[in-house]
Formats: sequence, structure tokens, C-alpha cells
Amino acid sequence: MSDRHDPAGRRRLPPPLAGIALLAVAAGLALAIGALLDRLPFDPDRAIVAGLRASGGPAWLPGVAVDLTALGGGTVLTLVVAISAGLMLAERLWLTAAMLVAASWSGGEVVALVKRMVARARPDLVDHLVPVSSASFPSGHAANSAIVYLTLAALASQVVRESAARRYLFAVSVLLVGAIGLSRVYLGVHWPSDVLAGWSFGTLWALGWWWATARTRASIGGERE
Repeated sequence: MSDRHDPAGRRRLPPPLAGIALLAVAAGLALAIGALLDRLPFDPDRAIVAGLRASGGPAWLPGVAVDLTALGGGTVLTLVVAISAGLMLAERLWLTAAMLVAASWSGGEVVALVKRMVARARPDLVDHLVPVSSASFPSGHAANSAIVYLTLAALASQVVRESAARRYLFAVSVLLVGAIGLSRVYLGVHWPSDVLAGWSFGTLWALGWWWATARTRASIGGERE
């Protein structure tokens, strides 16, 4: 039977989430090994930041980068969570809505705590094209956008019937998270390793909340089904 009509098909770990989670683990290991073998920031960090600014690019690129980076800011992410949770509640998906809010809030708190603990300085090789005030590691925009967009796609995969729609949600989420993280490096406000760490953490956070939600849904017998 097609998973379009089979709820069990929506309780299996989505292949896109499994794939990016493996990449996140690999990236985390690479960062850990790099931190042991090299000084921070890494030499590739410096080369990439300096190279991006030296290469220039079209005149419209800075404006596009500013617009993209706003999609990972606190205001936009809060609106995304609020609107998505509201829609879920309207559809009587109270568990999914509660887990999305809990995952987004708690993940943001963990990222803020790690930033304060590590207290890594922002890049100083180029001018910052947007104002920043907090510490650099991990990238809050990269981490929080992954937490919100990927968790939203992951939890939606448990309640959306159409497999094509589930794949679409993951594709859009990955593209958004990738573009937001890259914009932070281009704007000169993060080292690439900050962004990579943020992506890795946010992806694994989404995976964890997918698992927790699936287990909870199974234990209570679902929401509407």
C-alpha cells in the first residue's frame, strides 16, 4: 500500500532527514578534529572569509545576502513558528504544535548558552555588512534556522499524507538553511566553522525532536488518526 494512505509510512525516519543527519555528524567530527589539530579560527576560515570579500560579486549580491540572512533572524523565525503552530492547532495537531514550539524555544536557549560559554570573537578580516553584538560560535542564524525549518519539515513529515509534499518541505528547508548560513559568511559576521557548527547542531536537534515526537505520538495513539 502507498504511504499516501498508510500512516506507518509517515512514522519511518524520512530519508532526507537521515541523510542530512549523517552529514551533520560528519561535520561535527571534522570540527572537533580540526579544533584539536589547529588553532581557532582555522586557516580555511580566514581564507574563505577573505576570499569571498575579495572576489566582490555583482552589485545586487549584498542586498540579497541581507534579505536572506533576515530569514534566520529571531523575528522571522518566531513568526514562522507561531504561524505554523497556529495552523497545526487549527488542524487539531496539538502534539505536533506543542513539540514544534518546545523544540524551537529550547534549541534557541541552548545555542545562546553555548555562545556565551565559547565566547568566540567575530571575524575581523573584513567589514561587517550587518550589525552584530553577540559571540560568533556557533552561528545563531545557522543553528536557529536549522532548528526551526528542519524541525518543522521533520514533524510535518509525520502528519502530511503526500510523500511528494514531504520531500518538498525538506527540500525547501534545506535550501533556506543553506542560504541563510552562507549569507552570514558573505556578510563577514561569521567564520565558516561557526556556520558549519550551527548547521550540524540544528540538524541533529531536528532529528532528536522527530524521534521524540514519533515516540510520543505512538504512545498516545496518534492525534487525529
